[in-house]
Amino acid sequence: MTNITKKVSWSSRAEESGAAGEGTPLLNGSEQPRHSRQESLRGRPKEIPHNEKLLSLKFESLDYDNIENQLFLEEERRMSHMGFRCLEISRWVVCGLIGFLTGLIACFIDIVVEQLAGIKYQVVKENIEKFTEVGGLSISLILWAVLNSAIVMLGAIIVAFFEPIAAGSGIPQIKCYLNGVKIPRVVRLKTLVVKVCGVICSVVGGLAVGKEGPMIHSGAVVAAGVSQGRSTSLKRDFKIFEYFRRDTEKRDFVSAGAAAGVSAAFGAPVGGVLFSLEEGASFWNQMLTWRIFFASMISTFTLNFFLSVYHNNTGDLSNPGLINFGRFESDSVAYNLYDIPLFIAMGAIGGLLGALFNVLNYWLTIFRIRYVHRPCLQVMEAMLVAAVTAAVSFTMIYFSNDCQPLGPEHTEEYPLQLFCADGEYNSMATAFFNTPERSVRSLFHNQPGTYNPLTLGLFTLTYFFLACWTYGLAVSAGVFIPSLLIGAAWGRLCGILLASITSTGSIWADPGKYALIGAAAQLGGIVRMTLSLTVIMVEATGNVTYGLPIMLVLMTAKIVGDYFVEGLYDIHIKLQSVPFLHWEAPATSHWLTAREVMSSPVTCLNRIEKVGTIVDTLSNTSTNHNGFPVVVQVTAGDEPAKLCGLILRSQLIVLLKHKVFVELARSRLTQRKLQLKDFRDAYPRFPPIQSIHVSQDERECMMDLTEFMNATPYTVPQETSLPRVFKLFRALGLRHLVVVDDENRVIGLVTRKDLARYHMGKHGLEELQLAQT
Repeated sequence: MTNITKKVSWSSRAEESGAAGEGTPLLNGSEQPRHSRQESLRGRPKEIPHNEKLLSLKFESLDYDNIENQLFLEEERRMSHMGFRCLEISRWVVCGLIGFLTGLIACFIDIVVEQLAGIKYQVVKENIEKFTEVGGLSISLILWAVLNSAIVMLGAIIVAFFEPIAAGSGIPQIKCYLNGVKIPRVVRLKTLVVKVCGVICSVVGGLAVGKEGPMIHSGAVVAAGVSQGRSTSLKRDFKIFEYFRRDTEKRDFVSAGAAAGVSAAFGAPVGGVLFSLEEGASFWNQMLTWRIFFASMISTFTLNFFLSVYHNNTGDLSNPGLINFGRFESDSVAYNLYDIPLFIAMGAIGGLLGALFNVLNYWLTIFRIRYVHRPCLQVMEAMLVAAVTAAVSFTMIYFSNDCQPLGPEHTEEYPLQLFCADGEYNSMATAFFNTPERSVRSLFHNQPGTYNPLTLGLFTLTYFFLACWTYGLAVSAGVFIPSLLIGAAWGRLCGILLASITSTGSIWADPGKYALIGAAAQLGGIVRMTLSLTVIMVEATGNVTYGLPIMLVLMTAKIVGDYFVEGLYDIHIKLQSVPFLHWEAPATSHWLTAREVMSSPVTCLNRIEKVGTIVDTLSNTSTNHNGFPVVVQVTAGDEPAKLCGLILRSQLIVLLKHKVFVELARSRLTQRKLQLKDFRDAYPRFPPIQSIHVSQDERECMMDLTEFMNATPYTVPQETSLPRVFKLFRALGLRHLVVVDDENRVIGLVTRKDLARYHMGKHGLEELQLAQT
């Protein structure tokens, strides 16, 4: 026994050192002790191996299939029709709360960014004006760079040191979560706080980022928290919504949160629902669509209402989202048949530029994984990017001689005069010396002739590389707005060039419409969304006239981009070695059967099992299984036993914790019967097996699993083809699929990793290696 306790305590110590750096259950704590210090030193990308031919074993699956054991069935059968009605009402209430809170967070981010950016730009503007007259503009440059770096440093420190999962836009992580992969710490309260503070710092710090992507992650975290009726981080349980404490319900609410985030960011409730459908949810039904739409609507309404109060015109609900593209008047955006080929060509350019962006970012991310893995290095890189962004912007403005007259209705927030004559301003400054959202709006709506082609060309070039370098830093930041800005700049450039080529420039009247098409093409080329992006763009511009061109452009951009490389989010998911299941099994996988893909041999438990055996099975770190088929031994030999159910590691741990042993049940007549509530209270952070003390005497007891196991698990015969197994697994959101022979004896188990291993490579079907990284 001493031997065992020693082993257990050592592995729990290894688990602690692993947990400090990783936050996942014990996977390789005792396997690779020599890496543990190095692992805990590294920051975020220790979880991204450089070899993309690997599939990480450290990601667990979520269980989207209800565990239909006797307890569950008894509870469902006891519930009256009225009970189910009350549950349905509470689902609507939760969705309303999610929308409301997500709207509030968006409002908070917007107001804080506006105030802080206003102060920063005012200070720098006054400084530049002062030194333009007396000379010594380099001081202004240093001031601008130092301000940027300091603000970004703050944002990078909280991300790199406190919550690395909050880096980036969070969309790949939420996509994985909705696909059924348990990404550690992705929907924690701490992640939300770091995300919100981080995104404020990175936008105010002048990086080439947007605050729209992180809103989606924030919405998802809000949803995961609200729907559980408690906070595990704050150790508070409000004793409400207890029925929703399981993966199935939580996932539905998280997809509502993601939609509410999109809707708050772009003022696009329908776009939000479609985003959840296209990017996220693997499982869908009609009632869920209605609830998600409700959450999105409430979120836009909340944001509108509070922003109208902030802008002192309470009740005016006409400024929908965080980004407002401004109104496109119908006469200025009319388009003809001869515009369509041009739009399609612009879509193709967007696809090519998007593919280039993704390839560059892919190589950059691999470089970061290999060399920039310590938190202090990540912070330094973020500060470097901030300083370079300020320096490049300043240089561009300084050497630009593109002066434009200040019109009577001048829309410029911070017009910089610099070396222009009185009553004029530097138009390069409109693009660089502004928050990205305002720059996008000025590119869409400023009068023809406001921008010089050279200005736009240089801006596109520099901003393209800045945005590419910025995505993947250890700061919270989205890629939506930079993509729109790059696209709007080259789109407007196309419009100006078209007008200058033809003798009668009047037919290509408004460069603003080309800016809109360019923005759509660039964003579609980078993220490869079609359906939701069309609706988001149409809703954000407030004009349906452009529905068709935007659809054409996004389809073209996606087709052209996909020919070269995947979308940006898919690349980042692949780089993290996540076992992500796509919609369909790989095309040429029909020749594989369940017997070839399954994991075997399987660790099975008997229906009435010795406690010592269960403890040893759970403590065995080399296997670390999460699901165990429960079998009835028919013959005494070594041959496989007949399947009678399936039980999960988390259930066994709760049973051990409450000491549900056969002998104790007989001796203690008063012992309370275990209920589903006990399992729900332990969800989602079940204690590790090392924390449960089982004495030597208790190891000799027996445990009856009949009541707690899922007596009707899904099974497939061993000859089932891979696409069929895949379809069953993916559509039902399973975590374990038992493979049986013709006499219902267990011969293997299919899990997510067994299916995600196979994917289409350049030379046909490829199999990925599994790694403990």
